[in-house]
Amino acid sequence: AGFGTGLMSRLRTVLLPITALAVATAWAQEADLPNEGEGVFFERLDVNVINVQVFVTDKKGNPILGLTEDDFEIFEAGEPVAITNFYAVEGGRRSSPVEETRASASDDVTPQAEERPPLPEAQRLHLVVYIDNFNIRPFNRNRVFRRLREFLNDKLDAEDRVMLVSYDRSLHVRHPFTTDSRLIATALFELEKMTGHAITVDSDRREVLRAIEEAEDVSEVEWQVRQYAESRYSDLSFTIDALKEMTTSLAGLPGRKAFLYVSDGLPMQPGEDLYHALSNRFLDSSVLTRSRDQNSARRFQELAFQANTNEVTFYTIDAAGLRVATAASAQHSIVDPRGLHSLGFVDSIYFANLQGPLLLLARQTGGQSIYNTNDVGSGLGKIASDFDSYYSLGYTTSHNGSGRYYKIVVKVKRKGVRVRHRQGYRDKPLTARMEDGTRSTLMYGFEQNPLQVNIELGQGSLVEKERYEVPVTISIPIGKLVLVPREEFHEARVKIYFGAMDERGDFSSVQEFAFPIRIPQEELEVAKQSSWVYRDRMRMRPGGHRVAVGVWDEIGATGAFVTKSLVVGGE
Repeated sequence: AGFGTGLMSRLRTVLLPITALAVATAWAQEADLPNEGEGVFFERLDVNVINVQVFVTDKKGNPILGLTEDDFEIFEAGEPVAITNFYAVEGGRRSSPVEETRASASDDVTPQAEERPPLPEAQRLHLVVYIDNFNIRPFNRNRVFRRLREFLNDKLDAEDRVMLVSYDRSLHVRHPFTTDSRLIATALFELEKMTGHAITVDSDRREVLRAIEEAEDVSEVEWQVRQYAESRYSDLSFTIDALKEMTTSLAGLPGRKAFLYVSDGLPMQPGEDLYHALSNRFLDSSVLTRSRDQNSARRFQELAFQANTNEVTFYTIDAAGLRVATAASAQHSIVDPRGLHSLGFVDSIYFANLQGPLLLLARQTGGQSIYNTNDVGSGLGKIASDFDSYYSLGYTTSHNGSGRYYKIVVKVKRKGVRVRHRQGYRDKPLTARMEDGTRSTLMYGFEQNPLQVNIELGQGSLVEKERYEVPVTISIPIGKLVLVPREEFHEARVKIYFGAMDERGDFSSVQEFAFPIRIPQEELEVAKQSSWVYRDRMRMRPGGHRVAVGVWDEIGATGAFVTKSLVVGGE
């Protein structure tokens, strides 16, 4: 209990450095590990499969169904690539001509008799509902919640996993991933009781506008505009950091990942509207150059790049709905001496500034944005359509973790259609990918175990104040590893990644170890029926912990992630 309720905002060492190495198997030399660059015994080419989720619609946003692999083209960095994986989903289930034929072959087949095949893990949806309480007004938020509860109760599939997160100057997991979306809908009621910081921002902005209106010289009030812009920029930096933190935590999760972000908007360039008001009031265009100091376009672009790299699709909701210009109020009537600009012009800049990041994040990650409407029901219906009907295209690369960002373009060989997908990805090195998977396993507990890795944790023993040594044993069936034949033996190579998290959600760093496995020719068949075993001891603080292990078969290019929980120092 309690795992995952914190996030990576409070990093602290909970898994102390692993102690004396002990590899105990009949086929691995104890403590005889090669240094980096030594012991190279095979030529390895890491082939990475890039999966792209594609949404094809008509001009009204209705999904185009029935497309095949031959209808698509993929280009990476401007060059065409071959599609190696194709998966089409219609109405929440895989589109298959075989299924259609079977369903129509007999009139005796009833809906009750048809068994829906389980969705493969690679296609399971993980949806994060992210409520930005720091950048929203309670009235707007609660109005959206009514429709959001309907969406959660009626539009999601029974196999979809949903998590509720709020941002209140720091991240809070209000409910961990669950397949019961009704629990998430219920949890929204608790958030309705909370206030929203956007009300304070409104008050601050009104004060600055009033000061601009009453000032007799630009120097009297420019400092207030600058102070407001800098304060908003500081708040925005924390907001973006939290969004990046959340998308990073999802990096290693299998399956589809969607991020439903709800706020009253985020300023692309904080204070730009007030600098325009200042310029209009005193006919001084030079002040506009100062507004560029708080331009956050690059940071939002980086967030979009990171989301794309982690295969996270942003769906954004501007909860403010149909905005009412401040100029409609009799309190303010800033007009420049030439009569060219009013507060309405200033407000239009303000509103566009708030909506710009929401549109950018959705557009660049292949999602959708709901804005300029007081009823988000229709927009949520279109988002649900994305979850139900889509195409998954895959292709292979051999960049080998170059770290570069590669642009992706998907084209459909039909006229009059619209195509949405993530616009690129950064090619992560293997170590980064395995660390991501290990951390995600720690946070969310989802395992991927094609190698049938097993973890056993022993009883911890106190070795010093507040420090326990916990025995850990990791076993891997040798028959699951790919071995390379040599003259006198067969070789395999594995990398093991360790991580731990305590009950408060604090993380250790992920540690990496590489091991060669050499099996004499005459023992090969026996070895295939046995397991390679790694034994060690971890030093840990008392309390509840979750341990995660990632294993990478270097020759087979296969990864596995497993986890186990324990209480250290308990009675």
